[in-house]
Amino acid sequence: MEITNLGKADGLPPVEWAAVVEKLDGGSAPTPNAVNSRTTWLSTINDDGSPHVTAVGALWLDGTFWFQTGPGTRKGRNVARDPRCSIAVSIHDADVVVEGDAVRMTQRGALTRIAKAWADQGWPAEADDSGQGITAPFNAPSQGPPPWNVYRIEPRSAIVTMTAEPGGLTRFRF
Repeated sequence: MEITNLGKADGLPPVEWAAVVEKLDGGSAPTPNAVNSRTTWLSTINDDGSPHVTAVGALWLDGTFWFQTGPGTRKGRNVARDPRCSIAVSIHDADVVVEGDAVRMTQRGALTRIAKAWADQGWPAEADDSGQGITAPFNAPSQGPPPWNVYRIEPRSAIVTMTAEPGGLTRFRF
């Protein structure tokens, strides 16, 4: 891993990636009363090259982010055409942006594991019998009918901004 302390000129220490992963593994979010304390933002690339940013119900599992979407959604069409994307989330004392490629998962074991992780957080998802995605009794209406595709972000880099003392701004290349 290549680490660049972007806050060095301001006297800030480098961020420790292990500490960020520990917070993500623990489901760390900003204070419970914080506005949008659970919002995760996904950026994809429209066919004209412009960015598309949307809120998603992403999960951190197995050292990366996962998200789901219907194949007909804009984000679904975008990652099918160009898998480059980024995901951004605020966790306790830090903001995290991970850039990488969205890789569609169709392996039954991976789909079952990620569906269980969503179910453990209150969304009753399960692997679809077709083995192509997941299903649940409900989802955002814009997702279209199930099964919904599941994507794992293969990270290339991350930028972490520490929002608590002593602060820090660090880029990680994986």
